[in-house]
Amino acid sequence: MKEWKGQSVRMRDGEINRREAANRAYLMKLDSDHLLFNYRLEAGRYEGRGIPEDAHGGWESPVCQLRGHFLGHWLSAAALYVDETGDPELKVKMDLIIDELAACQQDNGGQWAGPIPEKYLHWIASGKSIWAPQYNLHKLLMGLVDAYRYGHNEKALVIADSFADWFADWSGRFTREQFDDILDVETGGMLEVWADLLHITGKEKYATLLERYYRSRLFQPLLEGKDPLTNMHANTTIPEVLGCARAYEVTGEERWLDIVKAYWNCAVTERGYLATGGQTAGEVWMPKQKMKARLGDKNQEHCTVYNMIRLAEFLFRQSGDPAYAQYIEYNLYNGIMAQAYYREYPLTGNKHDDPSTGLLTYFLPMKAGLRKDWSKETDSFFCCHGTMVQANAAWNRGVYYQEDDNLYICQYFNSELNADIDGEPVQIVQAQDRMSGSLMNSSITAGVQGINEMTATHENIPSYRKHDMIVHTTGTKEFAICVRIPEWVMSEATIYVNGILQGRTADSGRFHVIRRSWMDGDQVSVILPVGIRFVPLPDDGTVGAFRYGPEVLAGIGETERILHADIDEVASEIEMENEREWGSWRFFFKTVNQDPAIQMRRIRDIGYEPYQIYYKVKG
Repeated sequence: MKEWKGQSVRMRDGEINRREAANRAYLMKLDSDHLLFNYRLEAGRYEGRGIPEDAHGGWESPVCQLRGHFLGHWLSAAALYVDETGDPELKVKMDLIIDELAACQQDNGGQWAGPIPEKYLHWIASGKSIWAPQYNLHKLLMGLVDAYRYGHNEKALVIADSFADWFADWSGRFTREQFDDILDVETGGMLEVWADLLHITGKEKYATLLERYYRSRLFQPLLEGKDPLTNMHANTTIPEVLGCARAYEVTGEERWLDIVKAYWNCAVTERGYLATGGQTAGEVWMPKQKMKARLGDKNQEHCTVYNMIRLAEFLFRQSGDPAYAQYIEYNLYNGIMAQAYYREYPLTGNKHDDPSTGLLTYFLPMKAGLRKDWSKETDSFFCCHGTMVQANAAWNRGVYYQEDDNLYICQYFNSELNADIDGEPVQIVQAQDRMSGSLMNSSITAGVQGINEMTATHENIPSYRKHDMIVHTTGTKEFAICVRIPEWVMSEATIYVNGILQGRTADSGRFHVIRRSWMDGDQVSVILPVGIRFVPLPDDGTVGAFRYGPEVLAGIGETERILHADIDEVASEIEMENEREWGSWRFFFKTVNQDPAIQMRRIRDIGYEPYQIYYKVKG
């Protein structure tokens, strides 16, 4: 199945566009000299007597063993923007950074291009404790590969290819057993980048590196149906399995795909996941179906959210199973949106001293009464800073797919697809009609509201989401549009074409297929009943969270609250309030019968307030 991305997909969703713009501004704001500082220092190209006062701190400090890792993420994110829009400013900045990396590589002898010394990897081999040098170096290799693939920079590939020669020589010095010991120290996505470079260059050295980086101590137990993941550091293993996914795409060898399927079965299918989509606590995998004891301060590391989305996306392309797209949807709303580029959801009269924005929270705490811990722009740079800039440069991915003459709409975001079917152009323009009297056929704009029936028809926020897809073709063209029916629908979904009912389905978690000869201007409308659901923990049905559609709700409060309600009717304990503002519906919620009432928001609208996601319910 083909994923449409790059310039073929443009996001038109206001909230996503805001996040994309904030992310791009952050990439541009970061000074190139500071991004390159550790690389220049390692190559002997920095001549100062002290660290610049405004140099990057946190994990980018020159005394941190992971220094320099962020630049690789920066290159990947910048390249994605160039791929989508041709962004000339980011392109120039990216190219100049790569020029300097090439100079650093030459001053290091022609192979080594890293921001740390080579001896770090020799220390791994001797058993000396060192903090994940291969994880660090993978980020640069990843960024260089992406700069070549998406940013159209040829020099980036030359740097990566020469850097790989160092690894080919070094890794060849060890026995299988010795290198297996080395692989037990976090390698990040080295396996994935070797597969990428094998695909790009066809060079035999990358096939050799794939075999050397095959981590049998992890992969074999997975293939045997065992559980090597419980209490294992999650984001060590996810990139390794992403490497298997890429190796399968490049080589076609089924053994790689078998590992990916076994991993997903162990990590997700058998383990389960939180209402948000996250699955980790303290950066490790929770025990299978046992999450109650792990609701703490370090749940849902952002890196794991991003990388598991990538793994789900691969498996969707292989299988076409909409369950993977559903998993992605939960993690997009309650992970990527909830943990980065926060902007206050304003409430007049709500005076406070907290900032109205937040950059990134490493974790999403599930323990009641805790807060999101927002990082700073230049003083943190932990691992999730890197996946943050990548995730928010990739919003146009994972929305549209094609297999033969079937177009799949996987995510419901205002967007535009420009595809081709059998060589003929086809455009799909997707937009949500919020039925508020202020969008699309409901009215004109929020500022100019003509007199129409829609504003009075929907006295309160509709109990459904309506998404319209307008088809544009150069003539009559037969193909299928396949729309995903989410598992969160409250009742039958209905599908219309040009206002005529095409079908109803109560079978959620599947694609509804509409095959016909399409004409320019045809419109598909998908009606998805939405409401509040109680989502219990797998190991305690009396403890759960609330979702409104795909979005998890969080109650505001410093102390843990118990809900006194009938467990079978607890979803009706939550109601909307303050639902209208000018031309828009709003998303404020509260409990009905608790004393005092609990104010609730979507988790992505929570900023600096203490909150609670999971509630104990007592009748």
